[in-house]
Amino acid sequence: MYPKAEILFPFSVTPKLRNLRGEKWAELVDRVSKLPETELDALAFILMMIRINNCLKCYSGSYKFMRGCEACSMQGVTQFKGDDEALIALFEKTKAELEAYMEGKGEPPSGVLETPESDR
Repeated sequence: MYPKAEILFPFSVTPKLRNLRGEKWAELVDRVSKLPETELDALAFILMMIRINNCLKCYSGSYKFMRGCEACSMQGVTQFKGDDEALIALFEKTKAELEAYMEGKGEPPSGVLETPESDR
């Protein structure tokens, strides 16, 4: 009845996001999608997408859940109000947060996008 929906952003959707924005975005998607999902860059991409898609507020029965993760992710990327550079910067910031946490130097990263709504 419903398209495939998971609890959080499924990494397998990553390649399908390639052509939704410009060349820099496509390069990031190409690079990250070839990695095992346990690599730091892949984990940073997953967390970034969880934040963009607001996955923590998704639940069975919600409109987003009923549409499925692929459609939700495509919408999240296309509706992101910043340019490709802003998305790449968000990725790099997320990666730095994960890196700091893994080195014992930071708090566990939250699944919530912390930029003001007007920046998205």
